[in-house]
Formats: sequence, structure tokens, C-alpha cells
Amino acid sequence: MANHKSSLKRIRQASVRRLHNRYYGRSTRNQIKRFRMLTDKDEAKAMLPKVSSMIDKLARERIIHKNKAANLKSKLARQLNRMIAA
Repeated sequence: MANHKSSLKRIRQASVRRLHNRYYGRSTRNQIKRFRMLTDKDEAKAMLPKVSSMIDKLARERIIHKNKAANLKSKLARQLNRMIAA
């Protein structure tokens, strides 16, 4: 257990931030899964900017690494392009 007031505060802050990060990380992953299951091209076109924005926010807040964000966005864009080409 912590011995200092500042340590106790740090523990409280960390737990609040952890919950916040888990919520946004999970909700973004759910949106990515929904996007990957789409078969309608128009719906996917409308959803891609929203999902990309969510991924960018996670990278900006350092919940995920910026390279992971770039890889995710690239894969989603490639999937959309394949849907359009088919």
C-alpha cells in the first residue's frame, strides 16, 4: 500500500485514466469490427471517416501507438477500396 498522500492520489488518477482509456479503446475496436463486417459500399464509405477519426483520437491521446493507428486506418481503407473495385 502507498505510504504518501501523493502516491494515493497517483493511484486514484491512474485508475480513473485506465477506465477512461479502456472505454474509448473498446468502443473504437467495436466500431472497427462493425466496419469489417459491412458489405454495403455506401455505408462503408460513410463509416470510414468516423472510424478513422476515432482511431486518430486514440493515437493523439496515446492510448494506442501512432504507427498502430496508421496501420489500422490503412487496412480499413484497403478493405473499402476492394469493396468499391469489386
